[in-house]
Amino acid sequence: MAPHGPPEPVRPASPSSGARILITGGSGFIGSHVVARLLTRYPDYTIINFDKMDACASPEVVRQTAAHAPPHAYRFIQGDITSLEFVTYVLETHEIDVVMHFAAATHVDNSFGHGLDFTRDNVLGTHVLLEAARAHGRIRRFIHISTDEVYGQILKPEHSPLAPSNPYSATKAAAESLVQAYAKSFRLPVIITRSNNVYGPGQYPEKVIPKFICRLLHGKPLTLHGTGEHSRHYLYVTDIAAALDAVLHQGEVGEIYNIGAEFEISNVQLARRLITAFGYDHREPADGPDAEDPTHDPGAAGAKWIVHVPDRAFNDMRYAVDTRKLAQWGWKPEVTFDEGLSRTIAWYRAHAETWWGVPLDVILAK
Repeated sequence: MAPHGPPEPVRPASPSSGARILITGGSGFIGSHVVARLLTRYPDYTIINFDKMDACASPEVVRQTAAHAPPHAYRFIQGDITSLEFVTYVLETHEIDVVMHFAAATHVDNSFGHGLDFTRDNVLGTHVLLEAARAHGRIRRFIHISTDEVYGQILKPEHSPLAPSNPYSATKAAAESLVQAYAKSFRLPVIITRSNNVYGPGQYPEKVIPKFICRLLHGKPLTLHGTGEHSRHYLYVTDIAAALDAVLHQGEVGEIYNIGAEFEISNVQLARRLITAFGYDHREPADGPDAEDPTHDPGAAGAKWIVHVPDRAFNDMRYAVDTRKLAQWGWKPEVTFDEGLSRTIAWYRAHAETWWGVPLDVILAK
């Protein structure tokens, strides 16, 4: 017997004038770009940024957004999504009718050593948010931001079975299961998105592109897991913000949407491209590669800047998603990888030392 009786119908309509949107993780990388886009394009919306403000979130994002957004359009609330009482209070007090759920622990490397933290943030946090949304009873759209890593390492359309292969992707798959269960059990109007790797200004330097850029800014060599032949598809952050805008306004409740780019590059190719972009092909870093490293090729361009380190316990060779469903609306990535990389390097040159409120050398030493 269902503990709450038959679920009440909800309003699955897309946002309209005066929408009140809760964005969890709105001070983080992708969330902050979505906040900025919605504030610019929909001045009659109210955006509530709910963020725990862990190391990956930027206090500068909070300051700048609050300084430029009209008071009626934006509010920042610091809080933890695992607190049911506080999340419920925020939904009720601010009369939220749309949730965009970005908040999550996302660094795969950390999930191998701190997996329970990922379960807490990604699974319990999502469950709390779903339960608060169910009890609130006025949510028109609950958009859950997931990852292509839930598929495993081959090309997949949205209906494919999930096959996560690391603790991070397993927690994201578990969170998706909860989202879909709340849709079936309580008719919560959910939409799920799964995206490729995203890069661009404001990404914390634990992910490969900002990490490599920041290491080069400090004259440090680049560390590659194993041979570095693992490849990823990369999507510029404003392109995923545009895709999520489209999902918010055009997506069908109950659907899953892949968001991805066609451009694919291996980690070692990425490292060499960045070394060349910095003009370091014929310079030496302060700490060079180990001469006894059997994978070290002294003849390769920029080889002195590349250090191979032991691979993860398991590291998928590649991820790829089928994005034809989203393309039907006319969405496609607009920023080429070369242009996006150029913009990203320029941003880190200008802002990386102060953006996270901690000296960059401290972040790189972690």
